[in-house]
Amino acid sequence: MNLVIIEAPAKRETLKKYLGTGYDVFATKGHIRDLPEKSYGLDARNHFEPIYQIMPDKKELINDLKKKAEKADKVLIATDPDREGEAISWHIANVLGLAPTDKCRIEFNEISQKAVQNALTKPRAIDLKLVNAQQARRVLDRIVGYKLSPILCKKIKPRLSAGRVQSVALKLVVDREREIEAFVPEEYWNVFAMLIKGKDTFKASLEKKSGKKFVPKNKDEADEVLKAINGKLFDVAKLKKSMTKSHAPAPFTTSTMQQDALNKAGLSIKRTTQAAQQLYEGVEIADEGKIALITYIRTDSTRVSEDAQNACREYARKMYGEKFVPEKPNIYVAKQNAQDAHEAIRPINMNMTPEKVKASLSPDNYKLYKLIYERFLASQMSEAIYSNVVANINCENYEFKAVGKTQEFAGYTAAYREYEGDEKQEISKLPPLEEGEQLSVKEVKAEQKFTKPPARYTEASLVKAMEEKGIGRPATYAATIMVLLSREYVGKDGKQLIPTELGRKVTEYLEKFFSSVINVKFTAHMEQRLDDIATEGEDWHEVVESFWNGFSKLLSASDSSDYSLKAEPIETDIICEKCGHKMLLREGKFGKFLGCSNFPKCKNIKPFQEEKKVVGKCPECGKNMIARKSKKGKTFFSCEGYPECKFMSWYPTTGEKCPECGNAIIIKNKQKVCSNCKYKEV
Repeated sequence: MNLVIIEAPAKRETLKKYLGTGYDVFATKGHIRDLPEKSYGLDARNHFEPIYQIMPDKKELINDLKKKAEKADKVLIATDPDREGEAISWHIANVLGLAPTDKCRIEFNEISQKAVQNALTKPRAIDLKLVNAQQARRVLDRIVGYKLSPILCKKIKPRLSAGRVQSVALKLVVDREREIEAFVPEEYWNVFAMLIKGKDTFKASLEKKSGKKFVPKNKDEADEVLKAINGKLFDVAKLKKSMTKSHAPAPFTTSTMQQDALNKAGLSIKRTTQAAQQLYEGVEIADEGKIALITYIRTDSTRVSEDAQNACREYARKMYGEKFVPEKPNIYVAKQNAQDAHEAIRPINMNMTPEKVKASLSPDNYKLYKLIYERFLASQMSEAIYSNVVANINCENYEFKAVGKTQEFAGYTAAYREYEGDEKQEISKLPPLEEGEQLSVKEVKAEQKFTKPPARYTEASLVKAMEEKGIGRPATYAATIMVLLSREYVGKDGKQLIPTELGRKVTEYLEKFFSSVINVKFTAHMEQRLDDIATEGEDWHEVVESFWNGFSKLLSASDSSDYSLKAEPIETDIICEKCGHKMLLREGKFGKFLGCSNFPKCKNIKPFQEEKKVVGKCPECGKNMIARKSKKGKTFFSCEGYPECKFMSWYPTTGEKCPECGNAIIIKNKQKVCSNCKYKEV
């Protein structure tokens, strides 16, 4: 019996189906060794060599693994095909006593029979360059987190954390907010005419005055235009007709998948990551059993295998016809800093259409699979073709422009349409026009406008910015953003990310003392150094020590400085029962507390209990409903009679019950509605 070792238990059933009876599959549930949880874990005197420990919750699992490995004819380690997976393989091999040169490592980009069987024929030794790149990242992150976080706690507030990538991502959000706050809107006016050609009416917008670009800056300038053209005929001065082509988009990378999932399907980074993991590991499909639907989900590559390419082209040909498939396959070039270690994210089997598996998938899994499937299908389809007409139309000494665009051939858009943003350009079909003809006017208008500040980041646009600037890698985008949200450095207003006051303070402090390392350029440079370890075999110890030599000086300067952003204690009306002085509200390691203002003469402290916010009445027992926070920071409302009364609601309650079904009446969108049925109070 051969033993195949994987990370995720969710893959086990899917994988066993393709391995057959001669194999047993064992899941480690992720890492089995790591740096210690409660100590530094790096030997600073020995080139920052990591001091790895068996993870406390994995001791029994490792004992079981060793017993199975001892009985196995062959041990094969099939962890994820990335640096993290390579490092996990290395730790497993060390624990099992396998030699570094043993050909024990297999990898596959998708959990399909063909990919798995092919991997079994190509076992290799563990790639120590990939392992060392992961070790360097882990050590660098440990140094920054372990050395910098205590300084933030000392200088700003307890229980804060800093991160090599996390803090730079936070700076992006804070810097964008500063741009918005500093932005001074400028007034301008749009002037347009609704022109008539036969039975058609179309819009032409002011472009020039006396041959020069012109945008009215105020009402007086706009009124001057209206006065000059009002009641006059418009002359078609010039027509420019052209054909344009739009090339199909590349299949998804991790970044583009996360962006599209939020923009087109409304899935947060966290929900997208969870759904993608399930689709990759395998889901239960009716009449099929548990199967994996997509390839590996952490990738920056747009490359696909020839087999997948051909299958996609054949399916497009069958579904849409020969002219929807280009003569040669579409090839996409990876970005300059891409690792290009795996294929793009794509469906494993084109016959597993979204509609075929919809009934078996959760709503999130279906939305994401549909996006992945349609994007991949579109990537191997023909260009979309448009006919364009630009009309320059004159009136007096003013030039107006009308633009018409018509799709002549759908091409890839028959399968997939790209996200165009919230504000779509007004483009429509123009009626037939001829140079020299005159057009009458239905109306002319002027609209006051103001220039807009740059948009706040969303999760999707922040991922895009991180990728473009070389901050982090596909596996880290989601985790970085989730840390910013969970630490309450950043909040959300709808889709928009807004830095909290705490997030601003953290950024301000880091800018003052650590601007040379917590910045976009340096972080991108370090990512490149990590890539060099993986590809060129650069000594990871030298990379880490080079970083430490500069970073340690910044730590010393920061720690010895008197500069602080700590919030001043707030005086309360509560009197100290020991000395009669007023108590101060302070922030400590375990939250807010009250301390005597007569400290250090009086050292009296006591817990601070925030005043309960009453929101409505409980429909079950009539007691007050209290606003509370869940562990994830979401507001909910529960009865103050808990635990005797366990009623809770995500919306404020009125204390009333629905006259139709008897369930609680809640306040939703400022209206009284039933929490269960469609009843609304008129």
